[in-house]
Amino acid sequence: MSRRWKFISILCAAASSTGAPLVYAQNFPSGAVRIVAPYPPGGGTDILGRAIAQKLTERHGQPAIVDNRAGANGTIGAAYVAKAPPDGHTMLVVPAGYAANPALYKNLPYDQTRELAPVSHLASGPLVLVVHPSLPAKTIRELIALAKSQPAAINCGSAGNGSLPHLSLELFNSMSGIRITHIPYKGSGAAIADVLSGQVPVYFMNILQSLPLIKANRLRALGVTSPDRSPIAPNLPAIGEAGLPGFDMTNWYGLLVPAATPRETVVKLQQEVARILNLPDLKQRLADDGMSVVASTPEQFTQFLKRETAKYNKVIESAGIKGSL
Repeated sequence: MSRRWKFISILCAAASSTGAPLVYAQNFPSGAVRIVAPYPPGGGTDILGRAIAQKLTERHGQPAIVDNRAGANGTIGAAYVAKAPPDGHTMLVVPAGYAANPALYKNLPYDQTRELAPVSHLASGPLVLVVHPSLPAKTIRELIALAKSQPAAINCGSAGNGSLPHLSLELFNSMSGIRITHIPYKGSGAAIADVLSGQVPVYFMNILQSLPLIKANRLRALGVTSPDRSPIAPNLPAIGEAGLPGFDMTNWYGLLVPAATPRETVVKLQQEVARILNLPDLKQRLADDGMSVVASTPEQFTQFLKRETAKYNKVIESAGIKGSL
C-alpha cells in the first residue's frame, strides 16, 4: 500500500471511530429534553430553566420540560442528573450555591467533580447589601465601623445555613475583621419579612427583589456584591470600591450534564444555550432581572467552578459552617 493510500485509510478509520458521536451531536436533540431545576418553582433556577426549555422546543420541535426536584440545598436534583443517561437530554441548571455543596456536605450522594460535566456559565448578577433605615450606617465603611464598636451585636439574616447571603456575610466579616451575627431562616421570605420589620437589620438580597424596597425607602442599599457596579443600579457602589477591595460574591447560574456525555454533544449543547441566551428578548429579560449573559465555554466554566469552589471552601472552613443532609 502506498503512503498516500495508507494515510487515507487511517483518516477513514478515525472518522469511522468518531462518527457516531459526531452524527449524534449534529442531530441533537433527538428526543425529549429534561432540564432539572433542583429548587422549587418560581426561583431563579426554575425561571431560567423554563426560558431555555421554551426556546429549545421552539427551535427543534422536540419537547423540553423543566423537572423541579427540590430539597437538600439542591443536592437531590444534582444526584438525579449525575446518575442519568449521558446522552445530553438530561441537564442540570444550578445557582451559585452549587459550588459550596462539597464543603458544606461531607456525605454528598454523588461526586460533584467526577459525575457532572460543566457545560456553560449561563448568567451572573450581584446581591445587594441592604440595611433597615433604623440602622445608622449609610455606607459600607460606616457599617464596618458600627460593627467594630458593637461586636456581634448586629444581626444579619439569610435564606439558610450555607446559602449565598450567608456566605456573603461570612466573607464580609472575614475581609473587614468584624463580627455581624448570622441569623438563618428557612427560606428568603421569612428573612426578608424580619429585615423589613427591623428585627434583623442587615441582609444580602437579590437585586431585583431589593430595588422596589430601596426606592420606597423601606430599605437602604449600601453596595452590590459583584466586583463592578450593576447596569440595573449604576448608582450603587460595589462593596469592593466602597471599602473592601477584592470583595466578590456574585450570584450566578450554570448548566451541567452527566460526566460521560460525549464531548461533541456537550459542545453542541453549549452552542445552543449560548444562542438562546443571546436572543434579544431573553437577554433583555435577564438584564431587567439584574443578570448579565455569560454563556461561557465548557472549559471556561470548568475553571470558573474551580475558583468558586475554592473560594466557598475557604469561607466555609474559616466560619466553621456545617451542613447536614
